[in-house]
Amino acid sequence: MGSPELVALMLADARLPTGGHTQSAGLEPAVRAGLGADGTRLADVASYAADRLRTIVRVEAATAVVARQLTLDGELVEQAEAAWAARTPSQALRAASRRQGRAYLRLACRVWPSTAEFLKADAEIARPVVVGVVAAVTGLSAEQTARLIGYDDAQTVVAASLKLLPVDPAEAASWLLRLHPDIEELVTAVSRTTTPAEVPAYGAPLVEVFAQAHAVERMRLFHA
Repeated sequence: MGSPELVALMLADARLPTGGHTQSAGLEPAVRAGLGADGTRLADVASYAADRLRTIVRVEAATAVVARQLTLDGELVEQAEAAWAARTPSQALRAASRRQGRAYLRLACRVWPSTAEFLKADAEIARPVVVGVVAAVTGLSAEQTARLIGYDDAQTVVAASLKLLPVDPAEAASWLLRLHPDIEELVTAVSRTTTPAEVPAYGAPLVEVFAQAHAVERMRLFHA
């Protein structure tokens, strides 16, 4: 099984089939809309990632924490999926998360077969719910689960910026470092969430607009 710390590092690896090389966390459509267009405003990428951590990602992290708890309690994790869907009004964001969830579940069932005891291998379910189940199976704490969700989203944005904008990789790394307090704030905010009703609802209308536009874009580098 491995130590929870190493499992968390493994799950945050961008080289996984679910990793950031396939996703931009909405950065691609944001760049198309003008974010970071002026070279002097490239740091807007870090602000964009921080805004996500305070809104969309906080909902996802809480959902993962709740899914973990439901799994440990032997309850249906579909309750967490329903809570997440109710708080994710964008059809494009829901579809992207469920595509990732399907890929993540396939990976999890291969690496940690006991995952299949809680989710069907072909289940159409959001990525944070799958992460929560994997967290329960592999022994991750609620804090580690929330931190994984937060860090993965932030590093996905930063990694995508290297492909979309003229960014110095060292500068991009500094953005990620500056996001550490935002990630820890997210962990503190959601790690004690235990029931679907407690999952917070934070809107990010502009990110949702970007996602809807990206879903019908004919030429794109990332899935979402």
